[in-house]
Amino acid sequence: MRIRTLAVGLLVGGLALTACGKEGSPTDKPAEGQSNAATLPEYVVAQNVDVAGSPAFAKAKTAGKITIGVKDDQPGLGKKNPTNGEYSGFDIEIARLVAASLGFGKDKIEYKAIPSANREQAITNGDVAYYVGTYTINDKRKAQISFAGPYFQAGQDLLIRKDDTSITSKDTLKGKKVCSVTGSTPIQKVRADKLTEDANIVEFQNYSQCVDKLLTKDVDAVTTDDAILKGFASLDKDNLKVIGQPFSKEPYGIGLGHDDKALRDKINDTLQKALDDGTWQKIYDATLGKSGSTATKPTLEKY
Repeated sequence: MRIRTLAVGLLVGGLALTACGKEGSPTDKPAEGQSNAATLPEYVVAQNVDVAGSPAFAKAKTAGKITIGVKDDQPGLGKKNPTNGEYSGFDIEIARLVAASLGFGKDKIEYKAIPSANREQAITNGDVAYYVGTYTINDKRKAQISFAGPYFQAGQDLLIRKDDTSITSKDTLKGKKVCSVTGSTPIQKVRADKLTEDANIVEFQNYSQCVDKLLTKDVDAVTTDDAILKGFASLDKDNLKVIGQPFSKEPYGIGLGHDDKALRDKINDTLQKALDDGTWQKIYDATLGKSGSTATKPTLEKY
């Protein structure tokens, strides 16, 4: 089964789920110990919002819309439907949740797909109010921009065929063909830590090529952040699974202006509320949770 065919199914399903919800904070809460799997929370757009001292918010308020930087090619996280231009995924829902808390409904959001290499510049230039797209918080980036969150704790993991019982962790990769994106940090770690032999390392330009090779049994595992792998697993949960043994820490944050503390604090408050009242779990269950893998709620690192 080709991943392009699978992606269509996920997008249609994701859009159907999105259509069920409104924008903003949830109006209902799951019972203790339960979550509404595969159902996105309903949102209510906040009214009369003011984030004093935030240039990004002031710009959005004047424009009557908010521009959000995202990824558009990551299943389950941030994916654009090529047919109707709609976006769906875990990151997109987090972006919508934040927008609603700032007073902007779905019809007042403009998504701007920005390559990873251009994220800091786009934020610094004010091209986007904030960026949500598998954006790992680290000190080098914090020298240029700031982060709210993390809203997700990712880590390097392994995607394998569901019927493969021979791979149970990174320590069982010897003799196995491992695939990732050319020159990526994950494949460099596989090589540096000698998790498999050099001859068994396979590299392609994008992850979907690796997943195609996994399904045809030309490789034995695909490695990158577990959030990305869960997105692919959710496309074909009958044939693919994520090991669930991450061997690095990749805290995903919402990127925004370096000195925009007012907006950072507002977004952190929104994220904390979502973590506390079940909204975060609902969003996860209806997106990345379709992979069959669970996730641990992150702890915010406010500064």
